[in-house]
Amino acid sequence: MSLTDITQQISKAEAKAGRPAGSVKLIAVSKVQPNERVAAVLDQGHRLFGENRVQEASDKWPAFRETYGDIDVHLIGPLQTNKARQAMALFGTIHTLDRPKLANTIARLAQETGNCPGLFIQVNTGEEAQKAGVMPTETDDFVETCRGLDLPVLGLMCIPPIDEEPSLHFALLQKLAARNGLTGLSMGMSSDFASAIALGATHVRVGSAIFGERVAG
Repeated sequence: MSLTDITQQISKAEAKAGRPAGSVKLIAVSKVQPNERVAAVLDQGHRLFGENRVQEASDKWPAFRETYGDIDVHLIGPLQTNKARQAMALFGTIHTLDRPKLANTIARLAQETGNCPGLFIQVNTGEEAQKAGVMPTETDDFVETCRGLDLPVLGLMCIPPIDEEPSLHFALLQKLAARNGLTGLSMGMSSDFASAIALGATHVRVGSAIFGERVAG
């Protein structure tokens, strides 16, 4: 598929769900992609990208920004507290706020620098031991904690278990967000973004369907 194919599918999913055109933002997941593939997507006018690692983003995006101007890069991978300062300077939005220690670190740095990216709280909807994110039962309290720190929480994010029906997890995330008065929902990837949009996704994360399979190296 191409970038055009994906954007057309998103538009169809928005219309089918009765949602306004353009209400869903496409995050092109550029992690571990060769620069020429990223440049090809930039050349088509796309400006919203997702990265998993702070170091990779810091190596990749400054040069692209010199060439292409303003680019909005989001962090969609786990964030270590010792990388928080660098991440806050690099990314417009962080989708993986998942623990009190990180929230406190970001709040302290925001006070110090006068700047804070938009934040999504990652929820471990599948309650998987190996996966990051707050548990669904702890989400309300964590949202309140983050608000008490004056953090700009935009919404919630999830990555459903690979062996379960994703729409069940999207519906749970939507319910948790609504209960906490949050409008942002970062959910849905290459294989399931249409169902995520039907359940209220505001940001979908699509990589391989745009760029091709990732190239490790």
